Amino acid sequence: MRLYTLGKNLFNGIFSSGYKLKVEGLENVPKDDGVLICSNHISYLDPPLVGCSSNRTVHFMAKAELFEMPVLKKILPKVYAFPVRRGMSDKQALRKGLELLRNGEAVGLFPEGTRSKNGEIGSGLAGAGFFAMKTDAKVIPCAIIGPFKLFRSVKIVYGREIDFTELKDRKGSAKEATEKIMSEIRKLYEENKSIR
Repeated sequence: MRLYTLGKNLFNGIFSSGYKLKVEGLENVPKDDGVLICSNHISYLDPPLVGCSSNRTVHFMAKAELFEMPVLKKILPKVYAFPVRRGMSDKQALRKGLELLRNGEAVGLFPEGTRSKNGEIGSGLAGAGFFAMKTDAKVIPCAIIGPFKLFRSVKIVYGREIDFTELKDRKGSAKEATEKIMSEIRKLYEENKSIR
């Protein structure tokens, strides 16, 4: 059994029993097109949550420092993570993301770039908008509604595809595209945060 599948099954059990996981909007995630799943970021558990709740194999960008740790540098590639150097334009990571999306794969991103310390959704980095503007991948907003406390509900909601037609027609910027993505994540979060 692949390590990814093993991890997915393991975390499905943990989230279902320990956190009363609720998943909504999964029908919005295309099953065979290139798709960029963009979520808010509140916990270290967010990547496995998106990975195990999605109907796709999801490739994640992970901070490059993790790939320097002896155990993780062997495990991360096997669960389809690839490194990105934060705080700079990492051309290699951008090329890898473009390649995956153009080949019809699913890529998971946390546009904020780091976890929110207070649970509020911050501003996003330009990377998510770059992928949205440079590919034909479907961009799906995702809201994670915690907190991650044992035996309390955690909810993940996948929204409808974001339409970038107008932005692409007028050759808008990656920053504008990211702002649009973050706006949709906030909207999804606000619409669902009180429904537990």
